[in-house]
Amino acid sequence: MNDESSANAWQELLGEHRAQREEIAQGGGEAAIVRQHEKGRLTARERIAGLIDPGSEFLEIGRWAAWGMYEQWGPAPAASVICGLGRVEGRSFMVIANDATVKAGAFYPMTAKKVLRAQRIAMTNRLPLIYLVDSSGVLLPMQDEIFPDEDDFGRIFRNNAVLSAMGISQLAAIMGNCVAGGGYLPVLCDKLVMTEGSGLYLAGPALVQSSIGQAASHEELGGAEMHAAISGTIDFREPDDESCLARLRALAATLPHDAVSDKFTRQDPVPPARDPAELTEIVTPDPQRQYEIRDVIDCIVDAGSFQEYKAEYGKTMVCGYARIGGQNVGIVSNQHHPEKTEKSGLQFGGVVYHESADKAARFVMDCNQTWLPIVFLQDVYGFMVGRDSEQAGIIRAGAKLVSAISNSRVPKLTVVLGGSYGAGNYALCGKAFDPRFIFAWPTAHYAVMGAGQAASTILQVNIAALKRQGQIPDADEMESLRQQIVDSYEEQTDIRYAAARGWVDEIIEPADTRAVLIQSLAIATRHANDEPFRTGVYQV
Repeated sequence: MNDESSANAWQELLGEHRAQREEIAQGGGEAAIVRQHEKGRLTARERIAGLIDPGSEFLEIGRWAAWGMYEQWGPAPAASVICGLGRVEGRSFMVIANDATVKAGAFYPMTAKKVLRAQRIAMTNRLPLIYLVDSSGVLLPMQDEIFPDEDDFGRIFRNNAVLSAMGISQLAAIMGNCVAGGGYLPVLCDKLVMTEGSGLYLAGPALVQSSIGQAASHEELGGAEMHAAISGTIDFREPDDESCLARLRALAATLPHDAVSDKFTRQDPVPPARDPAELTEIVTPDPQRQYEIRDVIDCIVDAGSFQEYKAEYGKTMVCGYARIGGQNVGIVSNQHHPEKTEKSGLQFGGVVYHESADKAARFVMDCNQTWLPIVFLQDVYGFMVGRDSEQAGIIRAGAKLVSAISNSRVPKLTVVLGGSYGAGNYALCGKAFDPRFIFAWPTAHYAVMGAGQAASTILQVNIAALKRQGQIPDADEMESLRQQIVDSYEEQTDIRYAAARGWVDEIIEPADTRAVLIQSLAIATRHANDEPFRTGVYQV
C-alpha cells in the first residue's frame, strides 16, 4: 500500500464511519424527531447541547452501543440513551439522557449496560452525574435479558444509592415518561426537577384501572403539579425543557469546582512535536504495513517530554515517561516493525516476547510507585509461541505483566490502534482490566486470533467432524466453508461490532487521539485510589 492508496483507504474508512455517526445521531429518525417536537420537547441531543457550556466539547461514551443489534425489534441507535462527559457551569459531569425518539426511550439490554458503564466511570473518577429522564422503561419483549441480573436494569438503582452515599452528586430531570421501576432512578438522586406534561408513576391510568379498578388521571397519578404539591417527591417544577435545563445549570453552579488529586503531577502543556493529523500518514489501514510507534507517540505527547525506558531491551514493546497536555504519564505501546536484539535475534513487531513482557511489567510497577497514569497504545498480535519462547518462560513473563496491570492503583487509559488479539488484549489493558477509558481507532480489530488463523483452525475441526461422519468434502466445498468462516470472523472483528457491545467506550479518529486523552486524563486524575499498590504472589 503506497502513500496515495493509504490516503484513499483512510478517506474511505473515515468517510464511512462519519456517515454512520451521523445516522446514529438521528436517533429514531426524522419522523420521530418531529413527534418529539410536536409534544413541545427537545430531543436528547438537543437537551445536552442546551445543558453543557457553550463552545465546550461533549465526549460521547458508547455512541455505537447496539449498532447492528436487535434488528428484530427495530434498530436501537446508541441503545436509546446518550452518555458522555460534558462541562456545565465550568464543572465536569457525566450526562445520561434517554432518547425518546427510539422506542420511546425504552431500555434494551445494551441500554442498561451502557448506563452502568457511565455510572462506573462516574463512581471511579468521583464525577457528578446529570440524568435527563424520558423513558418508557424496559422493552417488554426482551425483559428476560434486561431485568434481573447484577449487570442489568436494577443495578442502575443500586448504583444511584451507592453514588449518593459516596458523596457523588446526582441531579435528575424528568422531561417526559418515567414509569414503573424506572421511576426509582430520579427519586434516588440528590436533586429532582420535573417538567409540566411529564409523568412519574409506578403504574399508569390503564394499568391502575385493570389492576385495582380505580379510575385516575395521568395528573392524579404522576403529574408534575401533583408531585410538587401533594406527594412532595420533586424539588422543582418547571414549565418546559428550556427552563428545566436552566434550572439544572443553576443547580450545577452550586456544586464544588472540579477536584484534582495532588498525587498526580502536572506541568505547563506543550504542543506535540508532530501534528496529530499526521497519524494517518504514519499508520495505514493495512494491518500488515509496518510503522514506527515512536512516530505515533510524537503526535500524542508534549514535545520533548518522552523518556524511553529500557530502550535497548524488550524492543517489541516501547515504554516511557511523557506528558500529555502537561499531565505526567507512563506510555506502554507495541512496536510495529521487526527489531534486532542482541540475545534473541530478529523479533516480530506487534508480538510480546518474554523480554518485552518483563520490561513492561516492571515499568507498570514503577508507574504505580510514582503515581503516573498509564496510557496503553495497543496494536498487538499476541504473545510469541514455540519451543524457544515457552522454554524462555513466556507464560511466566506474561503472568507478571497481567498481575501488575490487574493490581494497578493508578488510572489506566487504553487506545486500540490496530490489532487487539488474544492475550495481547489482556497484557495491554483490555476492557477486562478496568481501564478508566478505552478508545479505538476505526482500524482496530478485536479477536482471539486473526481471521486467517481462525478460519484454518475452525476448518480443520469441521473437516475432521465431517470425516468422522463418513463425508469427504471436495475442494470447492472446503473453500466455500473457509470463506464463510472468514466472512463471519471479519464481521465480528470489526471494531464497530466490539463498540456495539460496549467493549470500547468510543471509536475516535486518529487525529483526535491527543485531545481525547487530554480530556480523559483530566477526569481520570480527579481521584487517587487510597489502596497501596500490591501484587500478591508474583512470578519471578
